[in-house]
Amino acid sequence: MSRVVLVTGAARGIGAATVRALLARGDRVVAVDQLDMTDTKDDSDQVTSCRADVRDREALAAAVDLALEKWGRLDAAVAAAAVIAGGRPLWETPDADLDLLWDVDVKGVWNTAAATVPALLAGPDPAGARFVAVASAAAHHGLHHLAAYNAAKHAVVGLVKGLAADLVGTGVTACAVSPGSTRTPMLQATAALYGLDDVDAFAANQLLRRILEPEEVAATIAFCCSREAVALNGSVVQADGGFAP
Repeated sequence: MSRVVLVTGAARGIGAATVRALLARGDRVVAVDQLDMTDTKDDSDQVTSCRADVRDREALAAAVDLALEKWGRLDAAVAAAAVIAGGRPLWETPDADLDLLWDVDVKGVWNTAAATVPALLAGPDPAGARFVAVASAAAHHGLHHLAAYNAAKHAVVGLVKGLAADLVGTGVTACAVSPGSTRTPMLQATAALYGLDDVDAFAANQLLRRILEPEEVAATIAFCCSREAVALNGSVVQADGGFAP
């Protein structure tokens, strides 16, 4: 049976790849981003796009309403929207960097959960409902000159674990997925922070000895959205290719 999934950060990178993975298995998707979503356009009735900033909880609530109006239910939500900032040691990092990362990467996940979980709980199949947040290998390792990003992604993991505890007994589950270096615009931005011209330089940090493709991470996220992923409740799936900085 096809499911209805809301995905933030859907315009590009892992978010866009997740939308494609969900559509390929027959799910219906509300694709949410503040950017143009040409990568997630689809001629079928399977997907609808919604321009919204994850810092705006009311806009996210409107995206949930769109799912309910069009398909009558919401079965899963993926909080994939994020930004990167850094390039300096912690004591030289401007407050603006930390504020941006906290507002988008942490509060954006918080707002997505606050907007979607009531619909997951009220749906026809709460035992099959899933909330999935995209964390990062930075949630588990200290990365050079990215202390604020480290802090934000650690907070995402803590948020998901707290949410899973709040959901006890409801059937709805929450988990996080931590990708490693993945060929996305965000990784290009990270390379720029380090003065690197080529993202493939990050391949040495992964046991695969190559950069992950967005579709490879999206396959894990799509599984986490399924009814079969119930055992992942409260956990963090490290889809990082063996990341070892």
